[in-house]
Amino acid sequence: MSAVPVLQTERLILREHRPEDLDAYLDLWTQDDVVRFISGRPLTRSECWGRILRSRGLWAVLGAGFWTLTDRESGKLIGEAGLMDIKRAIEPPLDGTLEAGWALHPSVQGKGLAREAMTAILDWADQHHTGVPLSCIISEGNKPSVQLATHLGFQETPRGALQDSTVIHFRRAAGA
Repeated sequence: MSAVPVLQTERLILREHRPEDLDAYLDLWTQDDVVRFISGRPLTRSECWGRILRSRGLWAVLGAGFWTLTDRESGKLIGEAGLMDIKRAIEPPLDGTLEAGWALHPSVQGKGLAREAMTAILDWADQHHTGVPLSCIISEGNKPSVQLATHLGFQETPRGALQDSTVIHFRRAAGA
């Protein structure tokens, strides 16, 4: 049995990553509109498999992690979102926080689904990781994600560098 809780919203089911998700997950992570501000390049099948395994490992070690976002009607995988602590070498450091992140397939972007998913995830985090502040980092130029972070209660903090690019750091107080 999975330790990953299932969350449901009006339009989404948030669930664990599964081995059979690999092809849909690869489709997500090879979309230019997904990778442009995250990895900067499409991921390989092997890298996608590693991310699926990492997600399951996060849950086992941290009691938090990423969920796949599936369309409630069709069951189709349309993205992922969640919380992580991957010990990034970044300044300023993210130590002592859970880092929030999200990615949606271009076919469903702009419909409020990231907000819907992250609202459910932050509500879950406030109940299950009380007292833990949250962070997120967003590449400069990713205006939709900056707007979403602000809407979710994240406050901009000093910028930093990650993989030769400038990222905006955001923090959200525990239970905000």
